[in-house]
Amino acid sequence: MGVSFFGAIGGFLVWLGSNILGALVNFFTAITQTSLWLGWLSWDNTTEDKQSVMRFVYYGGSVEFFFVVFTAFLMLTAVGLYYRNLMWGMVRGLEGVANTFGRFFAWAGLLMVLQQIIIVFMQRIFARPDMSFGLGIALEKDISWYAEELKLYNALVVCMCVTYTFVQGGHVRVDLIYAGLSHRAKRVVDMTGSLLFMMPMAVLTWMYGWYFLWRHLIVPKPSASDSLDRLVNKARALRWNVETIGFSPNGFNGYFLFKILLVTFAGLVFLHAIAYFYRSLLEFLEGEEATNKYLDKDSLGEGEEAYEGAH
Repeated sequence: MGVSFFGAIGGFLVWLGSNILGALVNFFTAITQTSLWLGWLSWDNTTEDKQSVMRFVYYGGSVEFFFVVFTAFLMLTAVGLYYRNLMWGMVRGLEGVANTFGRFFAWAGLLMVLQQIIIVFMQRIFARPDMSFGLGIALEKDISWYAEELKLYNALVVCMCVTYTFVQGGHVRVDLIYAGLSHRAKRVVDMTGSLLFMMPMAVLTWMYGWYFLWRHLIVPKPSASDSLDRLVNKARALRWNVETIGFSPNGFNGYFLFKILLVTFAGLVFLHAIAYFYRSLLEFLEGEEATNKYLDKDSLGEGEEAYEGAH
């Protein structure tokens, strides 16, 4: 029993080590032969373009890609532990990305409100069945199209502002134990949560969302179970088939954008899980004086401290 257990552990470590070493080779190959998987960006509808699309689809949700990211995380962590200023720089950079995206896409909430007001006025006061926006070649659609498009604004706020809300401490939390823990115990909980909950959730969402996205962009539809060779063989019949079907005849028909947002959401959460792990690790190593160090939080103004973190 003991021999088989240690044999399984040894086999796992050999598998893990081989994948980590292989990730270095795969990364070097990817950056030196970008035309193999990015050649489709200059689309000429050639066989090579179609094959590069299929390689891009495969690698985006592959074990190889996961281990490239995992190996990069391990290497950056090791270097950051030696050069703590570098790790703080990565924290500030990743949190800056979260804040920048969040502060920009939060305006989608205002656009959603304004567009809803315009829709009500056009329907109830002017009795118009359609609306037109823009100068020159205007965007002219049925009112039902604009009404369903409001879902896109809501999705933008949810997917693009999720990590910004995390940085600002705005997510709803239920605290039964955490508040009574010591500083270092809290940081251990934070590190554990980022590694065991945030990262795996983001990876699973990415894996399902990636193929879910591409099945609504191209045919033949790719599958997560397809090997690279099988996908490349399918490339001969590849054509773009972007989803443009709405829930109603004249309704919003850009639902492929929601699939893109799902993948973007997973990527942002994964990156912020790294930032949260690094911040928690640094605050654990440097003590209470490092709490919220370099944290860029929005302020509602003097006298509004009680409401901050809840907006």
